[in-house]
Amino acid sequence: MKPFFSTIFPATDKSDWLIQAQKESKSVQNGEDAYESLLWQTENGFVLEPYYTANDFTNSPILTSSTGVETIQTAQKHSLGWLNAPEYTITDEKSDNSILRDALARGADALVLNLPDQLDQPDNLLSRLLNGIKLSDTPVFFHLNPLKATTFLQTLKTVAPYQLKGGLLMDAGSSTAEVTRLTANSPQFRTVCASSHVFHNAGATATQELAFTLASLTDTYDHLTRDGLTIEQLVPKTVVSMSVGTSYFPEIAKLRAIRVLLARFLSAYSPSPFPSLLLHCQTSAFYDAKTTVNTNLLRATTEAMAAVIGGCDVLTVHPYDMVVRTSAELSDHEFSDRIARNVSVLLKEESYLNKVADPSAGSYYIETVTHKLVEAAWLLFLDIEKQGGLSMSLASGFIQNELERSLQAKVETVRNGKVLVGVTKFKVDEPSAGENIPANDFTGSLPARRLSEQFE
Repeated sequence: MKPFFSTIFPATDKSDWLIQAQKESKSVQNGEDAYESLLWQTENGFVLEPYYTANDFTNSPILTSSTGVETIQTAQKHSLGWLNAPEYTITDEKSDNSILRDALARGADALVLNLPDQLDQPDNLLSRLLNGIKLSDTPVFFHLNPLKATTFLQTLKTVAPYQLKGGLLMDAGSSTAEVTRLTANSPQFRTVCASSHVFHNAGATATQELAFTLASLTDTYDHLTRDGLTIEQLVPKTVVSMSVGTSYFPEIAKLRAIRVLLARFLSAYSPSPFPSLLLHCQTSAFYDAKTTVNTNLLRATTEAMAAVIGGCDVLTVHPYDMVVRTSAELSDHEFSDRIARNVSVLLKEESYLNKVADPSAGSYYIETVTHKLVEAAWLLFLDIEKQGGLSMSLASGFIQNELERSLQAKVETVRNGKVLVGVTKFKVDEPSAGENIPANDFTGSLPARRLSEQFE
């Protein structure tokens, strides 16, 4: 007996859909190649169809390449849920301690802390800041001056003399090998970090963001293995930190792609599988707007959903007014901090996105985008390696030139009609709040940008 719905809605294949789409496109546009208008010429160097079915997977490279569907899905996170890790900039350790403890009582599972550059008395600061917060139960991730990392870790081990959870969310530096050894007895405290934020905030495409982050990790591992650490020591201590933008499905695919790329990269060291690297995601600063700042909440919610569906282990949702905060106001935004924290809570408690691992697995569209991003990013990564790695590519200006082209292409897209809600459309005039001072913005030679800057 046929299912009820199959008698009402007979099966069709993609060719039927294409015929109908071609007819309707011609009726609207009256053009021979009207279907071409439905194709998405992405900024990532490949074209996407408007619609994918099982037919597209028959004899497709996605099934026969080294990043076939099975390989893509094997590389993904298979555990449920994520850590809700709001970010705070520390200005007064005693009052900030109350804020942190309140956040943990109201839905936060972990913390991301921006520490001041000057840590003249780190023992006093940490003992007051972490009073009542046990790092063996609550993971805490720190942003700090890389030159202070060794002293900081020595002090932290004195203040919290037990196994630590969390890590350092800063790109590797000269102290990384030492702090990795210092925390060898805390396997859940990550000390090796490769982040995409500097590239993302300079205007990178998803392909560039993936390739440059992988190249950054390659340089880091090269330095650390020369310093005497083994790859088996490094992988469990590694965290990859990614910014997540507003392009919903491609951002989901980007996060799935980074896991595939990392698995392929690590297979060069050993054919045996390594433990999965921790993936921290944060909502984008690049797409935030200073005008009509409430629209940033819409962006952050979309970005947070993409991060969760893409498989993040730790999620930081930035407050919607972060872009207009000044250094004097950083601890005076209780409402926006609470809303940011609750975005993650709602995705768990009301959307139940913590009930399934890799929910996009099997989606013809997302699997295809993931595959295309992996292949495009891998080719760019190999090109960077031929130039001597990320450091040499930065020194030659290659990375900067690539990012500048990408940024200008994004700006031109907006000039040509792409809507930035609250900036180019639905804008509400608001009093100026002044320019914010981003905390711990370790951008090196790459500028931190926002897409809406030229339109505000």
